[in-house]
Amino acid sequence: MTITDLSLASATELSDAFARGEVSPVEAVTAALDAVAAHDGDVHAFVFVDRAAALAAARDAEQRWRGGAPRSEFDGVPTPVKDILLTKGWPTLRGSALVDAAGPWTEDAPSVARLREAGCVFIGKTTTPEFAWKGVTDSRRFGATGNPWGAGLTSGGSSGGSATAVGLGMGTWSVGTDGGGSVRIPAAFTGTTALKPTYGLVPHYPASPFGTLAHAGPMTRSVTDAAAMLDLLVGFDPRDWSAMPTPSGSFLDGIESGVVGVRIGFSPDLGYAANDAEVDRAVRSAVAVLGEAGADVTETDPGFGDPTEAFHVLWFAGAAKVLEHYAESDLDAIDPLLRRCAELGKAFTAGDYLDAVAVRMSLGQTMGAFHQRYDVLITPTLPIPAFEVGRDTPAGSTSEWWTSWTPYTYPFNMTQQPAASVPCGITADGRPIGLQIVGPRHGDRLVLRVARAFEQRTDWHRRRPTLLAW
Repeated sequence: MTITDLSLASATELSDAFARGEVSPVEAVTAALDAVAAHDGDVHAFVFVDRAAALAAARDAEQRWRGGAPRSEFDGVPTPVKDILLTKGWPTLRGSALVDAAGPWTEDAPSVARLREAGCVFIGKTTTPEFAWKGVTDSRRFGATGNPWGAGLTSGGSSGGSATAVGLGMGTWSVGTDGGGSVRIPAAFTGTTALKPTYGLVPHYPASPFGTLAHAGPMTRSVTDAAAMLDLLVGFDPRDWSAMPTPSGSFLDGIESGVVGVRIGFSPDLGYAANDAEVDRAVRSAVAVLGEAGADVTETDPGFGDPTEAFHVLWFAGAAKVLEHYAESDLDAIDPLLRRCAELGKAFTAGDYLDAVAVRMSLGQTMGAFHQRYDVLITPTLPIPAFEVGRDTPAGSTSEWWTSWTPYTYPFNMTQQPAASVPCGITADGRPIGLQIVGPRHGDRLVLRVARAFEQRTDWHRRRPTLLAW
């Protein structure tokens, strides 16, 4: 296996190679660090890289494998972490000039702690917009993050740094957060895979200012790796008051079972959105693949209208909460649109908030009924491919808000359902297209199973990004 191939190997491939002694964690981590050196100057996916610490951790992992006592089967796998998640000993700057790098940084977020316990080797921290507030990844502190399929394209957000890092082999997998699409949006734009698990399945701490909209989940280059990483992330953490009990078994169990007889409700537009023509064709072709694999596919809409106004109340109120402890003079240093978002959030009343919660509950009831008839819902992940880097919205947009071009993602944060994005096509000018698979709450295994069935029959997840072209 060459060093270039090694940087793009899956976590499961690395695990097997480590166990056989064919590859060492030091070689794998070195390959990831070399990819960072080769590509991050173009895409700016990292805010912090600690080469010395990563190599030291890799040497420790190598010794554990040689001694026959790895911490887990993924001991030594190179892993970037989104810079919204606390990481002991490293700054977590949240993309903002308002956060003091001096710390102290004394604890890990639950997902980071579980990965550390498993022996994953942390490469560094990946970019996020300020406080992970929007669907693209740029900030005044760190600039804008480009895309593996073109440095001039946005990576999406808010986990855009992690998606770009994974897509370019600057880490085998990563963990991101998703409050309105933040792992699925960048997965769709970068041709990678991501899962927003059922809310509470992966413990989260500190509690997000965006409340129970916010999930943490895996960002990978394959569905199998997403399931394997989810196994690591679900461990109990008492700091999360809303966390679910740790499930029994592995999320890899049954992942190869196929989709014969699975009832798929396919909604090309949720009844209220509109897609780019190439996105529409790619998604319809993807659904046809699942039909040919034995799924029972029906084109249908879930039956709800666009909940964007209610989502804005919840989201903007969260933005206000993020900034409430800062002096007015401090706010000159932040993203002006985030500041405006927070100002709107401060104007909402308790009644406004409860009305938005009522919309959320109704949406959840509607989807609960939908899943009595259909096992999963399939939609495009996004209606458009990636647009120009450094913009909040595509050229010609009539709205300033990121929700205007993400109609398929944020509704399922409101309902707390599991939702995956897998690559399903590439536009004529070389931009990836994503397929979203949504399951009922606690249906994470089914979502992964359907995603894997599609992945097995296509090669979109194996396509080499433009920036890696020879």
